[in-house]
Amino acid sequence: MSDDPDAGPQKRQSRAGRNLVAAIGVGVGLGAVILSSLLLERHFFVGVIAVAVAVGAWELAGALRRAAGITVALPVLLVGGQAMVWLSWPFGLQGLLAAFGLTALVGMIWRMRRGADGYLRDVGATLFAAAYVPMFATFAVLLVLPSDGVGRVLTFMICVVASDVGGYAAGVLAGRHPMAPTISPKKSWEGFAGSVVAGTMAGALSVVLLLGDSWWIGAITGALLVVTATLGDLCESLVKRDLGIKDMGTMLPGHGGLMDRLDSMLPAAFVAWLVLGIALPVG
Repeated sequence: MSDDPDAGPQKRQSRAGRNLVAAIGVGVGLGAVILSSLLLERHFFVGVIAVAVAVGAWELAGALRRAAGITVALPVLLVGGQAMVWLSWPFGLQGLLAAFGLTALVGMIWRMRRGADGYLRDVGATLFAAAYVPMFATFAVLLVLPSDGVGRVLTFMICVVASDVGGYAAGVLAGRHPMAPTISPKKSWEGFAGSVVAGTMAGALSVVLLLGDSWWIGAITGALLVVTATLGDLCESLVKRDLGIKDMGTMLPGHGGLMDRLDSMLPAAFVAWLVLGIALPVG
């Protein structure tokens, strides 16, 4: 979330860069869907991820096509993305890797029919999209599969949301020093410090209360997720700057597209799976 300390005349909107009321409403709604899926039956969460993967892939492919004339093999990406999500349920990491490999192979073959002009560009974009959206997102599925999966997913999401909120609040109140002015001018080092404090505390509390383990494991997890979420946000900003667009889509009022909400979550899902898997191995 943006953390620009300079407010213009439209206070509610300019500091966040968006309609803050709409953004909060959409965020709460998305959170309610995710929380309901986890609490009713944790495997429903797999379906939520599958829908998010399809929408995110569609938005990213559309943005690449409209802004840069890059043709992603969308049918391959959509089918392959669903294969990554659903095959990871029974087969775990093996299912994910097999589906990703097949998606890459079919994507390369699919593009052959259009000839050599732009082949490397289009295939590279298809592989990037397959890794960035469905592959990263599927690590959230791998988080929910163990018996304590609800706690693992909630820990991951609470840390990222706390990072977002803490960074926004600290940036608005004290942000003075731009963190990456050529990439995301509204991000400040003060906002990042707020993200680290909020995310680390959230991680410590979540691991103790939800997973029944040591606070320091949660603090390390939270700090790593803050760094990953921030870098993920900056990476998507670079993609949008390269394409010359503000948002990936328009379906979420106050946010842009779904991809504009997933930017920090996607790489953080992988890091959460990796760190929690090492620190709290599944029996």
